[in-house]
Amino acid sequence: MHILVINPNTTVGMTEKIEAAANRAAASGTQITAVTSASGPVSIEGYYDEALSVPGLLKVIRDRADFDAVVIACFDDTGLDAARCVTDKPVIGIGEAAYSMAGMLANKFSVVTTLARSVPALEHNLMKYGLDRRCARVRSSEVAVLDLEDDSSGAYEKIAAEIARAIADDKAEAIVLGCAGMTDLASKLSQQFDRPVLDGVACAVSLAEAMARLQLKTSRHGGYAPPPQHKLEVQS
Repeated sequence: MHILVINPNTTVGMTEKIEAAANRAAASGTQITAVTSASGPVSIEGYYDEALSVPGLLKVIRDRADFDAVVIACFDDTGLDAARCVTDKPVIGIGEAAYSMAGMLANKFSVVTTLARSVPALEHNLMKYGLDRRCARVRSSEVAVLDLEDDSSGAYEKIAAEIARAIADDKAEAIVLGCAGMTDLASKLSQQFDRPVLDGVACAVSLAEAMARLQLKTSRHGGYAPPPQHKLEVQS
């Protein structure tokens, strides 16, 4: 089985972190190929960055055929619907994957993300997925995405402090980490707070494997119908 994991931003160090997390989560025999988008912003923090990152993301999927499923490793689920239009293979966003698993592990969960400007996009996605009632609150830790690549930034302490507030104020029974750059923190935070702390990369890889194993395909009818060939050629 071959899972294509795409980092829609252009920061290679983050892709390497995501690849390591994906390999830890993958079953024996699953091949992980992690790809950094060739175009787009260095980090995705809000609606503007999302829009800039979509063309590069779609190009990666269109240029490759050697995969059984795709994971989009941005917690905003950047370009997720569009990506499902250009391939019939399962395409999993790490945000939707983490929310869905959290809803199966706890009555309610809170999300701890990076900057406040990212909160509305995540709240919008939760409503779209029908999981907003299960989410107590989306919280920002005021940690910039690229600070997650800097061990001296104090990012871990800020995220941990926000999780503590989510437990005290939201009565959160589980925590979802709202950024792919937080993927390496989940295990330590889960032990620290004695409750599930979910990393979307691991959740998405596991779901992608399950869908591929079941030979499930993305529907080619309705909203995910493929675009006409002439539109694909314009974008190539």
